[in-house]
Amino acid sequence: MDTILSPLYYAVSWIIVQFHSFYSLIFDENSGAAWGLSIVSLVVLIRICLIPLFVKQIKSTRNMQALQPKMKAIQERYKSDKQRQSEEMMKLYKETGTNPLSSCLPILAQSPFFISLYQVLSHIANNQTVGVINQSLLESAQKAHIFGAPLAAKFLDTPEKIQSLGASVTDVRVVTVIMIVLMSASQFYTQRQLMTKNVDLTVKTPFMQQQKMLMYVFPVMFAVFGIGFPGFPVGVLLYWLTTNVWTMGQQMFVIRRNPTPGSKAFEERQQRLRAKGKLKEDPAEVEARKAVEEARQNRQQPKRQSKAQRQTQPTGGAKPAGGTPQRRTRAGAGSSASGASSDASEKPSLEKKAPQDSKPKGGSSATGSRNAKSGQRKGQQRPKHPSKK
Repeated sequence: MDTILSPLYYAVSWIIVQFHSFYSLIFDENSGAAWGLSIVSLVVLIRICLIPLFVKQIKSTRNMQALQPKMKAIQERYKSDKQRQSEEMMKLYKETGTNPLSSCLPILAQSPFFISLYQVLSHIANNQTVGVINQSLLESAQKAHIFGAPLAAKFLDTPEKIQSLGASVTDVRVVTVIMIVLMSASQFYTQRQLMTKNVDLTVKTPFMQQQKMLMYVFPVMFAVFGIGFPGFPVGVLLYWLTTNVWTMGQQMFVIRRNPTPGSKAFEERQQRLRAKGKLKEDPAEVEARKAVEEARQNRQQPKRQSKAQRQTQPTGGAKPAGGTPQRRTRAGAGSSASGASSDASEKPSLEKKAPQDSKPKGGSSATGSRNAKSGQRKGQQRPKHPSKK
């Protein structure tokens, strides 16, 4: 490994030494500020060079999100033929110009520099020269401390090794734990920001579930690797924390200026442009939006009424006296009353036309009582002719 990455050891150590020479004009050459800022400057330089790959990563991530429904359809259609499934997937990638590996390019490009910095700091901890770092620079780097922790110290280093670097175990472990927590938190926030603001929530795809899983897996993985095996030196933790902060700020800038269509950040950007008058929209859409807003503002909620008020209000379609609705029971009672008055008014005329026979036929009283009850139930009825009794 050292033979393969030897050119990178020279490149990384040379960049750090050049920045150290510059910061030594401001700070003490043996201070943690001079060596720590050299590592931070190395990160900034690498990330500036990786901006084109970061842009490709964003485009690839969006394309992969948009292609998830089509990819799922292909998997369902050719689930029994894996070879045909792979061919259709490659055809889809080629037609849309999407490269699945583009989303991993920034991480893959940083990996050699990350490994090289890890090896350079390990050589410094073991009192070994590496790259362009000679013996005098090695002694200067070993004296550099960040908040009391040497750049080359790890969380699980033995007390003897930490004391040889001129520090205490408590200082090293406290500083490493704080940096690991900040590193994991920044990684989690960066991924969460991507999931909550820059994802089209109208489309539910497996890609969203994968991103959500990575949001929890990556911080835990970095925490385990930083504390346990292999264990990151303080200088490497500073490198990784700096690159996480850079990624978070770079992503915030991209999400604000060029968000994914359909995402929450896209809606916020449209509102900002609309408020500034820079957004050209269809007049029909503008009028429809204004109508919806006016209807929402003019809408009034019904007033709350007491139980007595609800009981006095008319129900159904019945009409009370004076043209207003009444309940059906009241209407029935009114009808029966009007029927009774009508029978009373017509009774004298009927009595004049009735025969002189004083005894009615059998069963006429029962029939009359039934008719009276029927009239009470159904309301006004037409009286029968005396000849039909």
